Amino acid sequence: MPHASASRELLAPREDVWTFVAEPHHFADWWPGIAGVRPDRRGVAEGARWQVQGSERPTLFRQATATGMLLVRAVEPPELFAWTLTANRIDAELRLEESAPDRTLAALDVEAPWLYGLSRGLPRRALTRLHSLCQTAADL
Repeated sequence: MPHASASRELLAPREDVWTFVAEPHHFADWWPGIAGVRPDRRGVAEGARWQVQGSERPTLFRQATATGMLLVRAVEPPELFAWTLTANRIDAELRLEESAPDRTLAALDVEAPWLYGLSRGLPRRALTRLHSLCQTAADL
């Protein structure tokens, strides 16, 4: 399967980044193409299933972001969050590592079948959005 990766230093402590990422309703704030999330009662827990609503419409050259389910595959607070977007068969893994007391290195790996045309820029776009959200919080 095609694979894309990106990493970025976030301007916030790892615990703060984890607190943000571990809130299911924030997923749509930083993951491209998702407009909304309705998590099950377990939240961020292995085996949890969230309903996700796609935001992008199809065009001549781009498939629509699917509405469907996010399956949480692995959680190791405050270090690892791994999930599958079942409609697009996208597997993703976010790792958070403390790079300084007030900085976090975020690494995002994404895999998807050729059929779904995985954009190599997807992890970079997601981390750019996450960086902007963490920077906004750091400025307060």
